Amino acid sequence: MKYVFGPVNSRRLGISLGIDIVPYKTCPFNCIYCECGSTTDLTDEVKEYFPFEEIVSEINQTLDKGPAIDVVTFSGSGEPTLNSRLGDIINYIKTVYPQYQIAVITNSSLLNRYDIRRRILKADIIYPSLDAVSEDVFNKIMRPLAGTKPEAIIESIVSLRKEFKGLLCVEIFIIAGINDADDELSKLKNACIKINPDEIHLNSLDRPGAEEWVKPMDELNMERVKMFFYPLPVKLVGRARSNSDITEFYSNLEKNVIDTIREDGLAAKEISGQLGIRLFDVLRVLKNLQKKGLVKKFSDINGEVYRSN
Repeated sequence: MKYVFGPVNSRRLGISLGIDIVPYKTCPFNCIYCECGSTTDLTDEVKEYFPFEEIVSEINQTLDKGPAIDVVTFSGSGEPTLNSRLGDIINYIKTVYPQYQIAVITNSSLLNRYDIRRRILKADIIYPSLDAVSEDVFNKIMRPLAGTKPEAIIESIVSLRKEFKGLLCVEIFIIAGINDADDELSKLKNACIKINPDEIHLNSLDRPGAEEWVKPMDELNMERVKMFFYPLPVKLVGRARSNSDITEFYSNLEKNVIDTIREDGLAAKEISGQLGIRLFDVLRVLKNLQKKGLVKKFSDINGEVYRSN
């Protein structure tokens, strides 16, 4: 499928069926910790990136089977609020499949727009990100489009809190040596007091980010950061619990990727197209295969290609 993926083991939401409704790495931010890699299309253009009918068709194919999932999540490899039909898709699921909860994971970059906030108000859970308050720290982490200011992000989440009736969880990604100093944590805490979310979720690196130098925070320091936010309702986001179905999916995909790669090499997009698998999943598998020494990456006149060893 092109738009629906999983179910995946979410560290925040349990067993989550993902819906990815913007092209790979299309985003107003280029976050240093993004597990999908660096942003290739840095944009805040809101439009119908993919046909509404195609997305709904895949949703029907999946949810008609009544899968045992905890939540349907809009996230994936780009910023979901960039899709102008996000609200229509949420309303469709709420109407046809009301038994499923809906979550929206957003980097908050577009929440200053009322029309964007209005589109996600029928979700059950919203995770807006707020990783920094100081402008220099914000720019170092998010690497946003020019003109994006952290104070505007905070005010937009405050507005969303007033409008949204569901569960609002502010997510803060903690990066050692960047936003874990007492001064920045104090500013983040004050911002959270102003926002008044239902919960604050503290996250750290679980898989390799866009920049290799970004490292996970150790548990002791994460506990220190958690105590810093006391007495606010704060949680540490733990590692996802294991799931044999998900492990089997990626094991089968690894075999299919290796079988697809030709001796003269194949680009990730070509592998994705031949297998009918999301580019994000293909790139994740290729990275694992490289670590295992089963695949090598080369550059030629057509760009990066992959060959099996």
